[in-house]
Amino acid sequence: MLLFRNLNIILNKTVNKLASLKWIHFVRNKTAPRWLILLTDMLIVTFSYGLLAISDFTPGGMVLLRNWCIVVGVYFVVAFITKSYSLIIRLSVIEDLLREVIVVVLATSILIAVNVTALLTTQETLFNFWDTIVTGVIAFAFLAMERLLIKQLYAHISHIDKSRKHVLVLGTSLNSLILANALKNEIDGKYLPVGFVSTKKGSGKDKSKINGFKVYQYDPETLKDTFVKERIHALIFSHDNMPLMKSGFADFFIKNNMLLLSINRIQEYELDDEKADEKANISSFVKAVQIEDLLGRPPILLNNTLVRSNIKGKCVMITGACGSIGNEIARQVASYKASRIVLIDQAETPMHTLSIEMKQKFPEANIVLFMGDVQNRNRMEEAFVKYRPNYVFHAAAYKHVPMMEVNPTEAVLTNVMGTRNIADLALKHGVYKFVMVSTDKAVNPSNIMGCTKRLAEIYTQSLYFEARQQGKRTQFITTRFGNVLGSNGSVIPLFRKQIAEGGPVTVTHSEIIRYFMTIPEACSLVLEAGCMGEGGEIYIFDMGEPVKIYDLATRMISLAGLRPGIDIKITEIGLRPGEKLYEELLNDKEQTIKTDNEKIMIAKVQTYDFANVCKNLNSIIDFATQNNTHDMVKAMKEFVPEFKSMHSEFEQIDSEIEEQRKNAIGGGTTI
Repeated sequence: MLLFRNLNIILNKTVNKLASLKWIHFVRNKTAPRWLILLTDMLIVTFSYGLLAISDFTPGGMVLLRNWCIVVGVYFVVAFITKSYSLIIRLSVIEDLLREVIVVVLATSILIAVNVTALLTTQETLFNFWDTIVTGVIAFAFLAMERLLIKQLYAHISHIDKSRKHVLVLGTSLNSLILANALKNEIDGKYLPVGFVSTKKGSGKDKSKINGFKVYQYDPETLKDTFVKERIHALIFSHDNMPLMKSGFADFFIKNNMLLLSINRIQEYELDDEKADEKANISSFVKAVQIEDLLGRPPILLNNTLVRSNIKGKCVMITGACGSIGNEIARQVASYKASRIVLIDQAETPMHTLSIEMKQKFPEANIVLFMGDVQNRNRMEEAFVKYRPNYVFHAAAYKHVPMMEVNPTEAVLTNVMGTRNIADLALKHGVYKFVMVSTDKAVNPSNIMGCTKRLAEIYTQSLYFEARQQGKRTQFITTRFGNVLGSNGSVIPLFRKQIAEGGPVTVTHSEIIRYFMTIPEACSLVLEAGCMGEGGEIYIFDMGEPVKIYDLATRMISLAGLRPGIDIKITEIGLRPGEKLYEELLNDKEQTIKTDNEKIMIAKVQTYDFANVCKNLNSIIDFATQNNTHDMVKAMKEFVPEFKSMHSEFEQIDSEIEEQRKNAIGGGTTI
C-alpha cells in the first residue's frame, strides 16, 4: 500500500512537470496499439519465466529455450483468444484484472495438460509442475501492476486539463461509484468528480472517503459552502436517483442556483470489446436536468392488460391525431396491436410528419390517414362508413384560451358542433366506445374555450343516457385533466425559449397556479378510461399538488445555471383574457366515486335532459354560424350559468344577464 502511494506521488510530480509539453496532449488523446500491449504482456511472461531460470529452478540450454517457447506460445494464444490486451484503458479495473486471472488460469491449465500428456507418452515431463504455477503467479502480479500503473498514468494525464469542471456525484451506491470513476478516468473529459453527496441527512463531519472521493453529508448549512470552496460546477446523478430528485430533494440545489446534471445508466455507454480502442466519450451522455424531469410524481399504475385486451385487433379512430394528445394516443394504440388506426386531422404537414414517424416506429401497423375537419359532418361520415371503427378517441379541439377569446365562433363550431358530429356518427354507426378528451378548464369556466368543452361534455353525456333508453349500445365516456407538459403551446417550451434568448421570462400573475401531467400519462388515462368505462362517466385523476407558475419560471432559470431576477428577469404581464388564477377538476356541486385505480376517479356531475340540451346547443351553434358572437356567448352563459368571464370583453354579457335577473325579480315583486 505504501509502495503504491509513493508511486502515486511520483506520478503526480512527473505528470505535472510534463504538463506544459505539447506531446502530452497528443498522448492524452491516443490509445495504445493492441499489438504493443500484447507484446508487453508477452515480455512480462518471458521475464516471469526467466526469474525461475535465474533461480535455477529450470534447466538450461536448449531445454530452457524449448520450454520458454511453449510457455510464451500458450500465453500468446490464450491472450489472443480472450483479447485481454484490448481492455488496458477500459473504465473498469476489476474487469481488466478478472480477464488476466482468466488468462493465467487457462494458460497454466493448458501447460499442466501438456506436461501430463508428455509424461503419459514419453514417461518424462517437459518442465517442473511448480515452475508452471509459479510462472503464472509472477506473471499475474506483473500484468496487474502494468495495468494499474498505465491506468493511473492515463488518469493523471487526463487531469492535466484545467478546463475540467468540478462536480459532486449524488449518492454513495455502487452505481454512483462507477459513475464517479468513469468520469474521472475519461480521457479529455469535461467533468472531474471531487466527492459524493450522501443522500442521507447527517450532522456529522465530512470525514469518510470512498475510493479516494470525499463523502459530503447532505447538510444544507454546509453544502452550499462546499460548492463555493471546492469550486463545484454542478451536482451530477444517475438515472437511478431520479425518483429521489422528483420527491423534492432537488429543490435545495435549485434554490441555491446549483446546476443539476443527469446521466443514464452506466451500461448505456460502456464500450464493448470490438470498440475497445475507441475513446469512451462519457461526458456526451451528461445532460442538464429539464424541469419536466422534476415535475413528475409517482407514476399512475395503469391496467395495461385491460387496455391491451380491449384494443388488440380492433379498429381505432383518433380525431385531432396531430395534436399532442392525439399523437401519443396513436403511438400507444399501435403498441397495443390495433388492427387498424384511422388518424383524422385537417393539418396537412403535421399529418405527413406523423405518418412518417408511425411507419418508422410501427412498420407492421395498419395506419390510415384521413384528412378532414370535424366541422364537416359529411366528410366525417365517409370515414365512419368506410372504416367502421370500434373505438373513437375524440381529441380534436381548439385549446388555446386567449386565441378562442378572440375567435369564439370557431371555438363553438369545432369544440361543440364538431364533437356533436363525431358523437352522433359514433352512435349512428354502432361504435362500441366513444371517448372524449376534455379539460379542467371546463369546470366553472371563465373563458370561451372552457365553456365549449363543458358543452361538449354535457352533450356526450346526455346523448349516452338518451341512447340507452333507445336500447343502443354505444358508450360515451369523458376524460378530464389539466395542463400537459411539453404539449404544443404550453408554458414550459415558452419559458425555455425566453431563457435561451436572455429573457425576460413573462408570467401573467405571480400567484397563478396550474396542475401538470405528462403526455404519455394523460394518454394512458384516456385509454384506460375508454376501456374501464361503461358509459356516461367523466373520469378525473389525482394530479398531485398544483404548481405555481412563478416558481416554475424561477426553477427553470436556476436549472439553466442562471440567477432569477439577476441574469434573467421575470416580468409580470397580467392575466390574459379568460384566464383565472387556478384551475379546478371539479366544481362545488360535484363529488367523486372511487375506481379500482386509486388515482383515477369518476366525477358525479349534473345530468341534463337530452331534448333541452339539443335545443340550447342548436341555438348556440346557429348563432355561431351567423357569426352573432354576442347572442352566442349570452346563450352559452344562460345554459351554463357557472360560466363567468374573467379579464374578457364578455364580462359585459355577465352584467347584462345579472341585470335581467334583477329586473325579473323586481318585476315579479312590483305592486
